[in-house]
Amino acid sequence: MDEDEANTLQRTLEKKAWERGIAGMLMLRCGLRSEETTTVTPDDVERGKDGESWLLNVEGKNTKGGEKTTRKAWLPDDVEKGLFNFQRERDISDDEPYLPYAPRSIQNWITNESGTGAADVLAEDEQEPDEWEHVSSHDCRRHWAHLHLVEKKVPVRVMMAIGGWSSYSAIEPYLTVPTEKSILEEMRAVQN
Repeated sequence: MDEDEANTLQRTLEKKAWERGIAGMLMLRCGLRSEETTTVTPDDVERGKDGESWLLNVEGKNTKGGEKTTRKAWLPDDVEKGLFNFQRERDISDDEPYLPYAPRSIQNWITNESGTGAADVLAEDEQEPDEWEHVSSHDCRRHWAHLHLVEKKVPVRVMMAIGGWSSYSAIEPYLTVPTEKSILEEMRAVQN
């Protein structure tokens, strides 16, 4: 999924329901797993030590196995604002999850057997490519990781910390081939 497709998926989620848009932002823009979106609360949002940035405390999968671990995920300013507005409008208490749903519900918002998930709707659209029929909720996290690791060149160790990967072998599958655009830009920059 490229950035345009991620934006299309996000708009499709938002059209269906505000909750779905929030889930999309957390997965596509913060790299949360579907099950992690169901646990974050307003209490989990915090200012970075620089006084300007936002972080999100996320309890999630331990890629080494065992008990869940907590990490500080990067929270873009516009996502923080979206969460704040959602909390205020829905009267969500500070210790209440933004999305009090089962992880499977979040996954179904992306794709499901009844064909009502955002990717399912896009797959039925004749104007959209056929690849939408293969998109799952994990592709949101995969897109986020690829975009930052390969296209934006965020250091692997930074991505491991904010994405919750505890080993290089766990993050390695996200280090996929760069896009042609990225290849051409990089090679033009070093051309004599």
